[in-house]
Amino acid sequence: IFFFHQSILKQLDREGVRNVLFTDCLRQRDENVKRIVPLVTELIGSGSRFHREEDRSYCLMVVGVPNVGKSSLINAVRRTYLKKGKASKVGGEPGITKAVLTKIQVCERPIIYLLDTPGVLPPRIENIETGMKLALCGTILDHLVGEDVIADYLLFSLNRRERFSYIEKYNLEEPSDDIQHVLKCIAVKLGKTKRVKAITGVGNITVQLPDYSAAAYDFIRAFRKGELGKVMLD
Repeated sequence: IFFFHQSILKQLDREGVRNVLFTDCLRQRDENVKRIVPLVTELIGSGSRFHREEDRSYCLMVVGVPNVGKSSLINAVRRTYLKKGKASKVGGEPGITKAVLTKIQVCERPIIYLLDTPGVLPPRIENIETGMKLALCGTILDHLVGEDVIADYLLFSLNRRERFSYIEKYNLEEPSDDIQHVLKCIAVKLGKTKRVKAITGVGNITVQLPDYSAAAYDFIRAFRKGELGKVMLD
């Protein structure tokens, strides 16, 4: 994890991005979540445009790509400083937050309000692989790309990085670059099948076939939940 964080920090530093914190908002207590308010108040106070000595309340906007965890971050900060429950709806897919919501208080001293916002993406994605990475991370609705296509890219990404945890998880004998074979093994492992009508010379019959769509869905969700290990796509 340290290696991943350092490589990300170096890349962000080259792009001129400073003051980076890594958080896990799903944990009940995350030490870096506690560092957000002190860091924010320090940055605001040292800013050249901050001249409001009489007003010590802050209103901040939380922005980012879809499904990155903006609402989860707001809830985590609120839970940490106010000891209160969820105030912003969260979900495992993009598009849960559809409009800028009302101000949500997350801290008492100083008084800090956060605005939850819908996810934003560049109007134009620079190349196909960048788009596939975004889709794999859930920032684009799966059906817009196709779960079979996302699953194929996931398999390619895992094999390219020699991350073969999917072999043991889904009872494969060896690594494979054939997505149809992998999805068939996943469907068998999960017992996912579907009934399909087949037209033959003696009439219509119903056969049981592996449910490739359900297998692709499980494969993608396993990656997003970290069940296939920690994978850096960049």
